[in-house]
Amino acid sequence: MFNIISYLVFLSISFYITIDVGRRCYQAGKAYLKYLLHDEALCLTINRILLGCYYLLNLGYVAVSLTSWEKIENIDEMIRITAIRIGSIVLILCGLHYMNIFTLYFLRKKLTFK
Repeated sequence: MFNIISYLVFLSISFYITIDVGRRCYQAGKAYLKYLLHDEALCLTINRILLGCYYLLNLGYVAVSLTSWEKIENIDEMIRITAIRIGSIVLILCGLHYMNIFTLYFLRKKLTFK
């Protein structure tokens, strides 16, 4: 019973985080990419590709994460395991976000020096 409740909480929060963060990064990313690349069509294409990859990666992690849960015996374990899984998603998304920003920044610097 605790596993089902934990799955539902995890899926609800994960989907909310995935959709909300993806939407916010997509909207804010337009201006950032436009500043870096100065080509609106290319910026829009890159932004859409990043959003698609973000959704695929996050949904894949959620699916794999669900398959590796151990049996939960009490409410303390349920809260601990669910918090660890949600925290993992947030940390992965944070790392990917900064990796994308730095990659685009360094690519822009490389393109301007040629």
